[in-house]
Amino acid sequence: MTDVVVVFHSGYGHTQRMAQAVAEGAQAQLVAIDADGNLAPDGWERLKAADAIIFGSPTYMGSVSWQFKKFADASSKQWFRQEWKDKIAAGFTNSSGMSGDKLATLTAMFTLAMQHSMIWVSQGLMPSNTRAARRDDVNYLVSYSGAMAQSPSDGGVNDMSAGDLETARLFGQRVAEIASRFKR
Repeated sequence: MTDVVVVFHSGYGHTQRMAQAVAEGAQAQLVAIDADGNLAPDGWERLKAADAIIFGSPTYMGSVSWQFKKFADASSKQWFRQEWKDKIAAGFTNSSGMSGDKLATLTAMFTLAMQHSMIWVSQGLMPSNTRAARRDDVNYLVSYSGAMAQSPSDGGVNDMSAGDLETARLFGQRVAEIASRFKR
């Protein structure tokens, strides 16, 4: 079986709900980055053992949260030892705006993965971009680089789009399928 880990930070629960959907699709373990930007004591070992790592962060001020950035900066030891080299990588994000500069967040994750010599997996879904498309359709936000979700700034996790969560689940499934092809 392929070992997939979803490592994520969530400030208000929306990104955590998305991480759960990604993990469901990938049959993955969740590793949370806490409010101080740290992993649980076994977090780094879980990432080292994984075949695939899926990164998740809310989009704050046009990029990843500072907690995710602290995690990324702390991964320099793993970079130096090339512990994540040739692992499968992917990313997802959530913001309150329909665009909300989510692509910049995915690009930050992509750059992190490239620095670690990882192999990035795209969304792999056709967009819902016709006149008949509805907000709860899969890939309504039309992302190719990773999974994206939009959450109303005054709404809770139960107000998230069913289509965004299904997009996240399908994304996790795709990453796991790709990782199984590359399993060492």
